[in-house]
Amino acid sequence: MLKKLKLRKTSKGTQNIEARIENIKKHELPKHIAIIMDGNGRWASKRAMPRIAGHHEGTKRVKPITRLANKLGIEVLTLYAFSTENWIRPKMEVDYLMKLPQEFFGTFLPELVEENVRVQMMGHKERLPEHTLNVVQNAIDDTRNNTGLVLNFALNYGGRDEILNAVQNILHDADSGIIDKESITEEKFTNYLMSNKYKDPDLLIRTSGEIRLSNFMLWQLAYTEFVFTDVLWPDFSEDDLLNAIEEYQRRSRRYGGLQSEGNQK
Repeated sequence: MLKKLKLRKTSKGTQNIEARIENIKKHELPKHIAIIMDGNGRWASKRAMPRIAGHHEGTKRVKPITRLANKLGIEVLTLYAFSTENWIRPKMEVDYLMKLPQEFFGTFLPELVEENVRVQMMGHKERLPEHTLNVVQNAIDDTRNNTGLVLNFALNYGGRDEILNAVQNILHDADSGIIDKESITEEKFTNYLMSNKYKDPDLLIRTSGEIRLSNFMLWQLAYTEFVFTDVLWPDFSEDDLLNAIEEYQRRSRRYGGLQSEGNQK
């Protein structure tokens, strides 16, 4: 059974945060961080506000978390923005969620370009509304030549769906003679996943107190370190991200063996 980590809540000022950042950078950093941004609806309900107000507030948190990840030198930040199951939510909520990329990139894209962040997306594009896809694709195009942090949005994404599609494509290539089915390995299978350009996440963070993966990167998270926090996503701060990374750095990653490869003290 997975145990939920109670992250300590701090109220350090900017100077202290800078000191923590410098200390964290002296140790092994997760190259790829994935976040399940959960709790927007509960944040709004606690304040007697509509759910869309929580999504609006949650979108605001992406900016400081992206800035900090970039400052730390994280290579990939993958954010679970919209799952293949989220379509069953009320139409008004889904329609609002599909408008959030325009709001987000409308104000943040120039900074992403300037700060050398490269926007990417994994998920099925065909079901996304044209206005949503156009905004996301524009951000991808405008940051295509950037070489810093990859800000990867999982949009209309599902882990089981991804694995099923990978199997179908492998079978197709095997039937077409492109690959030999007897030579299929984990490495070759990984090449058929939507995340094939990146290494698997080192650290997964899920907010809001839920302790499950919710169909997110099921193959890729096999040896990922999990951090669960009760903090709702709209309240998730730079302190909370630093707390999670510090917890990651205290752990010993064995990959099924007896000796840590990167996090030994």
